Amino acid sequence: MGQNIVDAIVSVETFIISIPREVPYLGPLKQGEVINERGYLVRKGNRTIYPSTDMTLLVKVSGESGRVGWGECYGIVAPEATKAIIDDVVGPVILGRDPGDAVVIHEDLYDLMRVRGFFGGYYLDALAGVDIALWDLTGKNLGVPVSTLLGGRRHDRLPAYVSGLPRATIKERCDLAVEWIGKGYKGIKFAAAVSDEGIVNEMAALREAVGPDIDLMVDLHWKFEAAEAIRLVRRLEPYNLYFAEAPCQPENLEGQVRVARGIGVPLALGEELRTAYEYRPRFEARAMSIVQPEIGHSGISEFIQIGRMAQAFHMNVIPHASISIGIFMAASLQAASALQNVPYHEYQHSVFDRNLDFVTGDMGCREGCYTVPTGVGIGVEPHERIFEYVK
Repeated sequence: MGQNIVDAIVSVETFIISIPREVPYLGPLKQGEVINERGYLVRKGNRTIYPSTDMTLLVKVSGESGRVGWGECYGIVAPEATKAIIDDVVGPVILGRDPGDAVVIHEDLYDLMRVRGFFGGYYLDALAGVDIALWDLTGKNLGVPVSTLLGGRRHDRLPAYVSGLPRATIKERCDLAVEWIGKGYKGIKFAAAVSDEGIVNEMAALREAVGPDIDLMVDLHWKFEAAEAIRLVRRLEPYNLYFAEAPCQPENLEGQVRVARGIGVPLALGEELRTAYEYRPRFEARAMSIVQPEIGHSGISEFIQIGRMAQAFHMNVIPHASISIGIFMAASLQAASALQNVPYHEYQHSVFDRNLDFVTGDMGCREGCYTVPTGVGIGVEPHERIFEYVK
């Protein structure tokens, strides 16, 4: 018996979006940091390249019904690579498929390039964008939000922690933290990559500024060898550190385990991981107690599998949030709202707030919490004016 396809896929389109910003991601340029001719800069603090704009890749999947599913994936650097993968390989392969088979399609696309070693990187980012679009289209076809497709919504609102204090000095960053607390936020994370006046000094100053009841976190940006990270985090613990994130290189599983066992606060990992296969050895080794899936890398299918694996290992999920126009942020909120163990979701205020005008729907973040979109599918769509920024 042939399969009854509900709404066959008729086209897959991609759009590179680049929205100018006055202050680059993570704050003002430091000495020796410059924006190159392609619009990128390398942060000296963690030797990582970033765009000087808000750059991302949108994915549009159209069904024969005329309905459209929207996805978005990690497109911060060289989005042309991810776009080419979708345009040349992934999109043509799924034409005629039923978007309701999102998980099956994701598995098939993963298998498509397995023998060539493409089980991470740009290829998986491409799959993430397509996957989100398929879930969105399926929700629209059935008239329900993605959270319903995932088994039901537990949370209409999710606590948000303020990520990043993009100011030039510790004093200015402390003042900004106090401003956010005044708006109702209970969690603040600072970035070690730009703590030029000293990570411990910054932690001490922030604790003094915000008082004893605010959750303070630090992103160590893969800067340290394991023993160095343990020593540093131990120095931060007297200031009631909520979690330490990404202490050593992501490929250094042994080092991650050493840090997790050597510190007295939760270790958070995972923004750069894309699949349950990458997470699995870290779960088994107890390399962390907080997992940070980034839906712009994982898509919904992998995100929810990772989240439920985390629950089985009694770990919390605090999703990562990166540069986006809000499409994959909506998907992340939908998926996170279906999980039990989500004490926070990252809030990239310098990105989320300024780009919220580029999407429809009731998604928002105020008074310390995200509002999970209530519409069908992922609950938001891009405004037409976003296409003024197609690169």
